[in-house]
Amino acid sequence: MSRNITMQQASVDSDITVQRINGNIGALLHNIDLSQPLSEADFHIVHRALVEHQVIVMRNQNITLDQQMAFARLFGKLSTHPFSPNLDDKREVIVLDYSADNPPALTDQWHSDETFRKNPPLGTILRARVVPEYGGDTLFSSMTAAYTGLSERMKQYIHGLEALHDFKPWRPLFTSSEKHQKKLRELEIEYPKRWHPVVRVHPVTQRRILNVNPQFTLQLRDLRADESEAILNHLYSRAAIPEYQLRVKWEPNTVVMWDNRSVQHYAPHDYYPQRRTMERVTVAGDNVVGVSGLYEKEAVDALPDGKQASNTSRPKPIREFER
Repeated sequence: MSRNITMQQASVDSDITVQRINGNIGALLHNIDLSQPLSEADFHIVHRALVEHQVIVMRNQNITLDQQMAFARLFGKLSTHPFSPNLDDKREVIVLDYSADNPPALTDQWHSDETFRKNPPLGTILRARVVPEYGGDTLFSSMTAAYTGLSERMKQYIHGLEALHDFKPWRPLFTSSEKHQKKLRELEIEYPKRWHPVVRVHPVTQRRILNVNPQFTLQLRDLRADESEAILNHLYSRAAIPEYQLRVKWEPNTVVMWDNRSVQHYAPHDYYPQRRTMERVTVAGDNVVGVSGLYEKEAVDALPDGKQASNTSRPKPIREFER
């Protein structure tokens, strides 16, 4: 699908409207029907909304898995998770079906998906099938805003630093049996620990992103263990600042897509033992590029069509350096 279409054209040719939700993250898309193929103009608006607002929410999407996958493929190739419960006939689909018989696990921690990969995912599309009577929301946090909120001195310090990432949450799944240890060694070869930049540059917006998370990050390069832990814990805590967050209340047939390059998420277990069923499709990512050269303050950015991203004009969070 060609993306050489101006924003003005897209606005005229598409009925989709974008409603901003919060000051730093999130947008609700209206007049979108994922059961039908998106036009070039429709896709342009959706893609722009994703990279600008980082999380897009689409309600009342009564779609099939094939239609969800078709929507995801507009953004790139689909990826298969090496540890999660994939469908036998659609390996790219993860079913997250939690209840009293299958308690939720691993989601109640801030993280970006699969940063243990060389190329972590571009984005994730999650659709709600069964929602609990209460609880079961998902929280999202903008790592673009988290970076912006750091002091200039801290930005200078982490400029060019690298952090080591690993699939550590799934290591406990492997017992000491010969079969399990053999499989673990194979996965360690396929998914070796990766050094990623602490400050990533978004490939579309060119915004700087805080690129560490407690689920997959192990340590900072060239620092002692205690130094690394102290700095990482401070950086991890940025995700918990409310001004950077969006909280999505799920309804059946709600579809949410988030930009995994610039967003972390957290799914509380506050609905247990009720049932909560989600279907997830993930878009494969590209090379992780960090900041380079000597530190300079981040310049005001513009999206590829020349329009300034609205979040660059938003006021900085009050007392950001006092948090």
